[in-house]
Amino acid sequence: MSSSSKARQRITALLDENSFVEIGAKVTARATDFNLKPEQTPSDGVITGYGVIDGNLVYVYSQDASVLGGSVGEMHAKKIASIYDLAIRTGAPVVGLVESAGLRLQEGMDALNAFGTIYARQVKASGLIPQITAIFGNCGGGLALIPALTDFAFMANDAKLFVNAPNTLAGNREDKNDTAAASVKAACGSVDAAGTEEEIIDQIRTLVSMLPSNNEDEAVSECTDDLNRASENVAAGIADPSIVLGDIADDGLFFETKRACAPEMATGFIRLNGATVGAVANRSVSYDENGEEKASYETVLTASGCYKAADFVRFCDAFEIPVITLTNVTGFAATESEEKKVADAAGKLTAAFAGANVPKVNVITGKAIGSAYAVMNSKASGADFTIAFPDATIGMMDAKLAAHVLCTGSAQEVAETAAKYDALQNSIDSAAARGYVDQIIEPEDLRKYLIGAMEVLYTKREEFPAKKHSAK
Repeated sequence: MSSSSKARQRITALLDENSFVEIGAKVTARATDFNLKPEQTPSDGVITGYGVIDGNLVYVYSQDASVLGGSVGEMHAKKIASIYDLAIRTGAPVVGLVESAGLRLQEGMDALNAFGTIYARQVKASGLIPQITAIFGNCGGGLALIPALTDFAFMANDAKLFVNAPNTLAGNREDKNDTAAASVKAACGSVDAAGTEEEIIDQIRTLVSMLPSNNEDEAVSECTDDLNRASENVAAGIADPSIVLGDIADDGLFFETKRACAPEMATGFIRLNGATVGAVANRSVSYDENGEEKASYETVLTASGCYKAADFVRFCDAFEIPVITLTNVTGFAATESEEKKVADAAGKLTAAFAGANVPKVNVITGKAIGSAYAVMNSKASGADFTIAFPDATIGMMDAKLAAHVLCTGSAQEVAETAAKYDALQNSIDSAAARGYVDQIIEPEDLRKYLIGAMEVLYTKREEFPAKKHSAK
């Protein structure tokens, strides 16, 4: 199969049947330096147009590696920029299918300047329309910034993503550490997921169907699930939010983003009564498809987890998507490496939650201790509703640690002080008495309470003082 047919076949697989309309099919390169001829560059190496995914309009470009390696020249970039202009004017997502050798050397400065116009369009579109990139081959050098500037990125298992190729890094070889590999990029959060081409296409189709088309649209679909059904797996699955979120979501669908990066912090989308909701949750255990424990994590905030969640919350806020949090956290990661970044990262997550004016609901599923709790969408930082399970804990610090600070007596006195501290300062009842918790519910009732909260908050309006943008 030729690369050209691959580029077109990807578009066909992505879009609803017979919905693709091509734009700019006759465009070729204008440059003639170094014996470059227009007939060598059909469509100038990129297929562009529009179509629908589950009836939703999307614009798409697919790079054709059979045309000078899919390299980006002046007209190639102009076609992509034109697609962005149309998408911004009509309020529809852009999906880029990338396979390229990078900048076209024969066009030199013209190609370089044109490349910059793609960046500019992506920045202009950010926060206005969703942007998604899928990497199916090479994506190197300056091209690597394109997925970095989009909201979501996916990568084929055999694709390569790099600014500098592995063999160009001092002291490194590709067979030693393939820094361009899909598994590496998924683990560090540069892409949301790696998989086969078919898996990636399926994930993009699912994601597009869950997202609003633009920042003024609503992500709502018909709900056929029982609004009042019991969430039977929540209590047993508190350690792994993918279980909880799958249980409460319409039809059990939880679309997790960046799962391989900072897995102790889960982010993703669910639907409640047909409306898309963003979810941020602390994870202490991961289970495999057979229900066996795969990995465990401390109930702490890490730098990577905070950065990941902050980016996600900012996306939700930009596109008017409500956010729920499942909080089970006892502090911050305490290692030399984490200490270098965790305060900065936690500050960015705090700013993201506090600066978001979409509906926000915090569910305390386990422990909510100290400043780490304040970071996780606490009532003080702007949560509209705070819900807790009956056996949850909220407080400044662990009662035993507090007792050793407050009491210097015998072991019995320390134990009594700890019990008293738990009752007065760490219990959900005491938090509710102070107004820090709005509702105490049973885990199996979580779905219907969250649906109720989303309905109440549907008309929420909150204006912040006028400013150009957040400084954090």
